[in-house]
Amino acid sequence: MWIACLSLVKLLLLDTAFPGYAVHDRDCCLYGIRPSKRQIFPLIIFDCTSFRNPLSAIFSKPADLRYNARPAEPQSSAIVREREPSVTELSGKQSATWRDFYEMCKPRVVMLMILTALVGMFLAVPGMVPLDILILGNLGIALVAASGAVVNHLIDQKVDALMRRTHNRPMPQGRVDTRQAIIFAAAIGGLGMAIMLIWVNALSAWLTLASFVGYAFIYTGYLKRATPQNIVIGGLSGAMPPLLGWSAVTGTIEPGALLLVLIIFAWTPPHFWALAIHRKEEYAKTGIPMLPVTHGEHLTKIHIVLYTIILILVSILPWLIGMSGLLYLAAALLLGFSFLGYTLLLLFRPKPSTAMDTFRYSIVYLMVLFPVLMIDHYLF
Repeated sequence: MWIACLSLVKLLLLDTAFPGYAVHDRDCCLYGIRPSKRQIFPLIIFDCTSFRNPLSAIFSKPADLRYNARPAEPQSSAIVREREPSVTELSGKQSATWRDFYEMCKPRVVMLMILTALVGMFLAVPGMVPLDILILGNLGIALVAASGAVVNHLIDQKVDALMRRTHNRPMPQGRVDTRQAIIFAAAIGGLGMAIMLIWVNALSAWLTLASFVGYAFIYTGYLKRATPQNIVIGGLSGAMPPLLGWSAVTGTIEPGALLLVLIIFAWTPPHFWALAIHRKEEYAKTGIPMLPVTHGEHLTKIHIVLYTIILILVSILPWLIGMSGLLYLAAALLLGFSFLGYTLLLLFRPKPSTAMDTFRYSIVYLMVLFPVLMIDHYLF
């Protein structure tokens, strides 16, 4: 016992000089004194300030403390600081706003589609497009295209949750559920089809529906996960808007409209594969067989260059058949060779930003080429 008394005096002095030094450890009682195995009763020491029985220190769960560390705070403090869960946390989802549904329509993609459909309308006639067809036709096409975009969000919600580019979309974040997405897609798609059938014409309506099925179900639901050539085959549905606009005015399918479809069809692979190279790791994580993931970046870049050359050749066909004049020819060659320059940089002298620069330029290419074709149509 005299050893225990000397230890007690020593630790009391240390605790006075260095507060927090003498803390209890595993299997130790207050102030660090370990009961001897030969003792048949616990050593009882009273805290002079609180008069607690140190038996609680012997049998309590040990604190993971070190010298000069603060003692563990009382359990009551931890309980006081515990925050009550919010209503949002309890419900597990946030409420959807109109912005969420607007985002699911992919408005920028739809606007680019409407631009090409608008050009198709104006190229179909020598004069002015009838105002009702101009407004209602583009409205119907836009609504059905937006419906396809919502279905794309619906089918790809698990994939979107794994990708940095898309993980903040409304469905992965739980702001819009499956039932709401289905109702919304059916509502705007049905409204768009009704407008096309009632106020435009049946041919344009059924072509619009075929484009919707091709994108929403054939491409998104099957091709996207089935083959590295998914964007080539599925790109046909995304190339349809000029034909939809042309047929909305004339009620027929004509070679000029098919030529416009061919331009967008050749444009789609280099446009999308540039983005796929930039997001290669994310696509690999999702298991979607994009060409850069299955065949490597180098082969994908070669494909991008080859498709861009095809695009240049296809883009001058309107001039060759007398559909446009020299203004369009100059613009097509200038835009096309600039596009080719980006793809060659991507192949031979790539930088971390080259893939996205190529992707962004491809959008500028289409946004300039089609309006120039329309201007040329009326000026020459």
